[in-house]
Amino acid sequence: MKIRLENVVKTFQTFRAVKDVSLDIESGELVALLGPSGSGKTTILRMVAGLEYSDGGHIYFGDQDATDIPVRDRGVGFVFQHYALFPHMTVADNIAFGMKVSKVKRDRAAIDSRVTDLLRLVRLEGLGDRFPAQISGGQRQRVALARALAVDPKVLLLDEPFGALDANVRRDLRRWLREIHSELGITTLFVTHDQEEALDLADRVVILKDGQIVQQGTPEEVCRDPQSAFVMKFLGDANVIAAEVRDGRAYAGEISVHAVGVADGRAELYTRPADLNWSTAGPGIAATIARVLDRPDGRRVLATTGSGEPLEFDVEPERVVKAGEQGFVTLRRAKVFAGG
Repeated sequence: MKIRLENVVKTFQTFRAVKDVSLDIESGELVALLGPSGSGKTTILRMVAGLEYSDGGHIYFGDQDATDIPVRDRGVGFVFQHYALFPHMTVADNIAFGMKVSKVKRDRAAIDSRVTDLLRLVRLEGLGDRFPAQISGGQRQRVALARALAVDPKVLLLDEPFGALDANVRRDLRRWLREIHSELGITTLFVTHDQEEALDLADRVVILKDGQIVQQGTPEEVCRDPQSAFVMKFLGDANVIAAEVRDGRAYAGEISVHAVGVADGRAELYTRPADLNWSTAGPGIAATIARVLDRPDGRRVLATTGSGEPLEFDVEPERVVKAGEQGFVTLRRAKVFAGG
């Protein structure tokens, strides 16, 4: 089922949460809405679900204008962050609930068969007789997904479904959800503020800021070619170095990089920690190491340039560096944005 949003608007009192958003989600695609708190991503999800109505624009499911269709008639499955399971019902009864109250009537044998299939799909065989309080958080989230899938939704909507879980469980569930999506092929819209989660799961990432889409593309496209300083900073650690653009190049210290399309004048270089090289000899940007952070997969160095700008970069685990050491950084790659 393809979803299309055309110039969708949502206002709460005097605050416009969503501002003329247009977005196409192809049938069978898994799209992540990514952005900071207050960017409008959950409001968009709730409008697609029918839990909120837009104040302008249209939402289409296929060729059907679904803008004003009630939530129960939209054919969506919704998974919340905090599970929303019925504590007095068993796992099996939670999964079966939607089928029992659906307009599409099924006999008891058909419901039981479907519950058995879904328990197998979400890898919870043998736990149907337990209550939500008797299983782990990760297992409860699997039950919530099974319940959403039980009614054969046209569209699956997930609102920060792993936000209440610890990091290791989230990582396992992300991989599992991607496998489920690949198997079922349901059009899926996924809301998160976790960049790693969006990039691991999605076919396409839509980045929002202040109720508007600022960039969208595959994980590779948004990571390798951020189109603004906001996207660059939002998608991970970024060093910001003051620069001056002249004739298509940006100059900082003793280094320069291409700055195609950036007007002459003050600018900023944005680099990831992995994009900096450290050397005790120039040329480069002079810096002093302030602190060294050891991590299981490497060493992160915190340094300061001669003009007081903070820098972070990575070195090999076996490399000897220490606080107070002076040297130079050079850039493997950088993005240049006007301003600064």
